[in-house]
Amino acid sequence: MTCCSPGRSQNDHVTRPVAAPALLDAGSQPEMALIPAGRWLLGEDRSIANPEDGEGPVRPVELPAFLLDKTAVTNQAFASFVGATGYVTEAERLGWSFVFLAQLHPEAVIAMDADARAPDWWAPVRDACWRKPDGRGSTWRDRHDHPVVHVSWNDAVAFASFAGKRLPTEAEWEAAARGGLQRALYAWGDELHPDGRHMCNIWQGRFPLSNTAEDGYLATAPARSFPPNGFGLYNMLGNVWEWTASPWSDEPSGLMAMRGGSYLCHASYCNRYRVAARTGNHHGATSSHLGFRCAGDLAGELPTMPVLHGGP
Repeated sequence: MTCCSPGRSQNDHVTRPVAAPALLDAGSQPEMALIPAGRWLLGEDRSIANPEDGEGPVRPVELPAFLLDKTAVTNQAFASFVGATGYVTEAERLGWSFVFLAQLHPEAVIAMDADARAPDWWAPVRDACWRKPDGRGSTWRDRHDHPVVHVSWNDAVAFASFAGKRLPTEAEWEAAARGGLQRALYAWGDELHPDGRHMCNIWQGRFPLSNTAEDGYLATAPARSFPPNGFGLYNMLGNVWEWTASPWSDEPSGLMAMRGGSYLCHASYCNRYRVAARTGNHHGATSSHLGFRCAGDLAGELPTMPVLHGGP
């Protein structure tokens, strides 16, 4: 269990069958961005990469056009899904989920031992779920436009199926996150803070002792915070980790790949707020920094990707 990916036992979840996604008309999906067909260079092999995570080698991938939600699924959207279906998430059924300690007690960050191990940064909190993101006494209603959290891979697939969508593959997610920049480190280029601007919601200060919140947020930010990338996608990096449809590796491990990093990422510990960065977790894992966005399959012919230019 780490800041990137606290996990439940792989046995603490139930997989359900889901319907095949529908074919969508791009013009009728204003909440989704069209990602053009094309040949993409995915992966990272520069020194900033985490080779143990399988970021490299850089490889070309051909993808057809598809749709991707402009934002992570919000609390409001998830509440509408639950209201229409009566769906109960895995965290609700099990009665607990992982919450970063500082979200429960703001003073805890100051009081924490500098030598604390990663598991100590997380607390298995009774009743924490999407409805009560920080545990008892909290509510999603005062963050209705924030990404829904405490959702497992199975929960994400259930929502996507209800919406006639699906989770994106890792290749789709990374191609979309690049926003038309083939080799850039980030969704907007190679500089983390171009012209001194904050472009994503990550940890500032000394992790995990103090978050100076220079980007404006201590925990999750609204789903449309910060400028969108070249494809009109918001918060592809930072804020919340996003489930994908792809397994973590070719070896049977039960882990699913997650992308994007979160508001807990910091260069000193987890620099996974890059487009090629990845981590994995079990289908049933839930936490206060884990969400998702949906992809859609297209009907009809669509334009291919133009020649793109990005980092080195």
